Amino acid sequence: MIRTQALRVFVTVADCGNLRDAAKALGRTDSAVSMTLKHLETDLNAPLFETDRKHTLTALGREVHKLARDLLRKHDRTIERICALAAGREGVLRIAAVPSVAAQLLPPLLSAMLADHPGVRIELLDTDSATVHVLVETGEVELGIGGKPEAGAGLHFVALFNDPFRLVCRKDHPLAQVARPLTRDDVRGHRLISNKSTAGYFGFDLDGPDGVSALSARNVISLLALVRAGAGATILPALATRAIDDALCALELDDAAALRTVGFVLRRGGNPSPICAAFQGRLVALLRDTDILRADPAGVARSATRP
Repeated sequence: MIRTQALRVFVTVADCGNLRDAAKALGRTDSAVSMTLKHLETDLNAPLFETDRKHTLTALGREVHKLARDLLRKHDRTIERICALAAGREGVLRIAAVPSVAAQLLPPLLSAMLADHPGVRIELLDTDSATVHVLVETGEVELGIGGKPEAGAGLHFVALFNDPFRLVCRKDHPLAQVARPLTRDDVRGHRLISNKSTAGYFGFDLDGPDGVSALSARNVISLLALVRAGAGATILPALATRAIDDALCALELDDAAALRTVGFVLRRGGNPSPICAAFQGRLVALLRDTDILRADPAGVARSATRP
């Protein structure tokens, strides 16, 4: 069997034109290089050099030299890529994240990652937590960032931070005049535009039949447009309210349970790729350096560890 190392020795000798210089380049003795060439010629059952001085290739040697040099070049590039993948310098990372995280936290982080690792490609999908869970479970994305999945979903969850809900309304809305956190009694009787990001969390009575809102929207941009148009108020995670315009306000709710815990969502039993692990480490570091972590009374992110 012809070994890659034997071909590397042959190409080096052919390029150098003599054994001594080739041995020095390879970090081997002259006799070791000579023995490797003999074994290679035995495997081929034909000589590669015209004389023992190794400065003139046979016709076969010239053809083997060309083919071996191309093979070694491809081999070395492949090994470099494998090492880069293992070190997280190359690869594809597919992430699904809730819109507030995708818009408010990830842009500078992803930009920095791409600057540090030009060989990395990142695909980001922003969607609600339920869809994040499905995308991770089906393997369409490697990593999710969103709310905690239901028990038995086959997913692993690592909590990062608590994100309290806020009521978002126009500044001329009656609730905007209340100078304290809003209670259920304050909100009851006002139209709330429902959305998936807070479904099942805040528990405020809604205005439609059977406690269902008469108006709902899935996209945050649409929600805020409806609120701005006076169609009602809505409830969003505090992170999603950072970019609201001056016509709107985000009001605290007097309900300790009115929050969501945001974390990493991964397939149970899976091992994150190196680039995924590197991304997770960067996001945890970012949270530690921002007011998101300092404003988290439960300190959830301080206990976050790599799954």
